[in-house]
Amino acid sequence: MAVLSAYNIGLSFIERKLFQGVTFNVEERDKIGLIGANGTGKTTLLKILTGLISPDEGSVTTGKNTVLGYMQQHACTVQDRTVYDELLTVFEPLINMEKELEILPALIEKGKGDIHSLIEKQDILLTEFQNRGGLTYKSRTKSCLIGLGFREEDFSMEVGKLSGGQKSKLSLAKLLLSGANLLLLDEPTNHLDINAVGWLENFLKEFDGSAIIISHDRYFLDEVTNKTMEIYCKGLVSYEGNYSVFADKKAKQQESIRRKYENDIKEIKRIEGIIEQQKGWATERNFITAASKQKEVDRIKAQLVVPQEESHNLRFKFELKQESGEDVLICKDLSKSFGNNRLFSNLSFHLKKGEKVFIMGENGVGKTTLFKIITGSQMADYGYIDYGTGVKIGYFDQLQANLSLEKDSFSEIHDAFPDMTETQVRKALGRFGFRGDEVFKKMSLMSGGERAKVNLLKLMLQGDNLLLLDEPTNHLDTFSRESLEQTLREYKGTLLVISHDRYFVNKLSDRILYLTDTGIREYLGNYDYFVEHNGENSVPILKVKKDNSRGARDYRQEKEEKARLRKRENQIKKTQALIEQLDREIACIEEKLKEESISSDYQKLMEYTDNLEQLRLRQEEAFQKWEELENQ
Repeated sequence: MAVLSAYNIGLSFIERKLFQGVTFNVEERDKIGLIGANGTGKTTLLKILTGLISPDEGSVTTGKNTVLGYMQQHACTVQDRTVYDELLTVFEPLINMEKELEILPALIEKGKGDIHSLIEKQDILLTEFQNRGGLTYKSRTKSCLIGLGFREEDFSMEVGKLSGGQKSKLSLAKLLLSGANLLLLDEPTNHLDINAVGWLENFLKEFDGSAIIISHDRYFLDEVTNKTMEIYCKGLVSYEGNYSVFADKKAKQQESIRRKYENDIKEIKRIEGIIEQQKGWATERNFITAASKQKEVDRIKAQLVVPQEESHNLRFKFELKQESGEDVLICKDLSKSFGNNRLFSNLSFHLKKGEKVFIMGENGVGKTTLFKIITGSQMADYGYIDYGTGVKIGYFDQLQANLSLEKDSFSEIHDAFPDMTETQVRKALGRFGFRGDEVFKKMSLMSGGERAKVNLLKLMLQGDNLLLLDEPTNHLDTFSRESLEQTLREYKGTLLVISHDRYFVNKLSDRILYLTDTGIREYLGNYDYFVEHNGENSVPILKVKKDNSRGARDYRQEKEEKARLRKRENQIKKTQALIEQLDREIACIEEKLKEESISSDYQKLMEYTDNLEQLRLRQEEAFQKWEELENQ
C-alpha cells in the first residue's frame, strides 16, 4: 500500500522548467535513492513532498497513517539546552506520560479520588507507554548519539557551542527518533565519519518505515535502497534496485538506444543513396522505386529515438608528459607532532609505478599532513622520503587553497598555462562543463563542485605522473564522480588518494593503507576486502606472505581480474576501431555509387554493390562481437 503518491508534479522558476510530469509511489518499507545531476531539483522535490513548496501543477497525497519526517523540521533552536536534552525533546509525549505514571502510585496510595479509576488509568497509561517504546527511549537516545559520532562527554555540551557539522548530526538524530514513518533524507551522510555512516546504514535497514534519500554516497545507497529514482531531462525515471543496479540498467538501456539510433541513421543514409541513384536513372520504374524507398526512410525517421545527451558527464583524460621509474615513492619511519599532539609515528610505505593506493584512517590522524610532507610544504619531525626517477607530483587540495577566488575560471587556467591560446582554454573548460559566459564567473561565486572541476582541470593539464588526491570526490555530483573514476581507471601514472567515498575506493583501489598514530596497516585489496578483514572494533595488522596467504591469493586474483578486464577493454577498442574503419569504407563506396561513370556501368555497379554488401556483413559481425564483449 502506498504511503505517499505524487502525480504529474511540475515546477518552473521564472522561465526555467525544473521538472514536469513527475509521478511515483512510495510503498511501505521502500528505501528509495533520489539521484540526479546538481541543479536538477532533488531538494526542491523533497520540499514539495513536505508542503514547504507548492508545485505549479500536479498533486501529492499521503496515506492515512503516514507521518512525514524532514530534517529542516528538526532544527536545533534552543541554544542553552544540552545535546542530550535536545534529543530527548522528540520523546516529549513519552516524558509527560512517564511523569504522570510517577504521580499516580502516590495518589492511589493516599486514596485520593476514585481509586478504581486511578488504577484503570494507570494500567492503560502503562500499556501505552510500553507500546510506544517508553522503556527504551533513553537507551535509544544514547545509542543514536554515540552511533552518529558523539562522545558521552559531548552529551552535556550546550547546543549553541556545537559546530555546524555537529548541529547537523543532532538534527539528523532528532529526525531518526521522531516517530516519522516516511523519512525524507537530504545528504544524511554529510559530516559523518565511516563508523557513523555504518551505524546509519544499519538503522535504515532495520527501519520499519519508508525513506526517500538524496545522497552522493553510492556505497551508502547500495547498502540501503531497494529502488532508485533519477531526475533527468526535466522528468523522473524509476528503476527497481539499488544504485549499482540502476547504473548497470541505465548504461545498457542508453547503449541499446544509441546503437539502434546509429544503425538507423546508417540505414537512412544507405536508402537515401539508393533514392539518389534511382532518381539519377530517371525512368518511370526508377521513380516508383525511389518513392517506395522514401516511404521506408520516412517510416524509420518516424520511430527514430534520439539517445539522451550525457551533458552532465565530464570528458577529460590525465595524460603523462613523462613516465616515472618503477620505484615512485619510499617513505621511511615518518613521524609528525604538533606540540603534545602526536599525529603519527613510524610511518613507512613504498609506492610502485602504476599502483592505485588509498589512505584511510580516523579523522585527525594526519592524512592531509602526510600529503603536505610528501609535497614538501611541511617537514616531518623524523624519517625520510625518497622520490623515484622522473617523478612529477600533482596535488589536489580538498581545501582548494591553490585557487584565487578573485579570478574567473578562464583567468585561473590561462594564468597557470600562458602558452595555451584563448580557444584552447575555452575548449578545455568546455570539457568540464564551463561554456559561454560561464568561463568568466568569479571563483568566489562558484559552488564547491565548480571549483573542484577547475582544480581537476589544472591537474589534468600539468601531466604529472604521481597524483596525490585529497578527497577529490567531495562537492562532485554522482555523475561527475563516475567520470572521474573512469578517467583515473585509465590513468597510466601512480595514484595516492585520501577518500571517504567507499564506492570510489572500491572501484579503484589496489591497496589500502590504514593510518594510525603508531604506523600503517596494509590491506591488499579494495574497500570490501578492507571491511572483511577489518573486524568490528579493531584493525588487525595483516602479515601477508606472497606464496601461501589468503591475502596474496586474493591480491593475485584481483590482478588477474584486472588483466582480464584490460584485455577485454583493448578488444573493445580494437572492435570499435574496426567498426569505424568499415563505416568509412562503406561511406566511400556509397559516394562512388552516386557517380554516373559507375551507376551507368552495370558491371562496375554490381562489383561495387557486392563489395558494399561484404563490408556491411563484416560490420554486422563486428557489432555482434562488440556487444558480446560489452556483456561479458
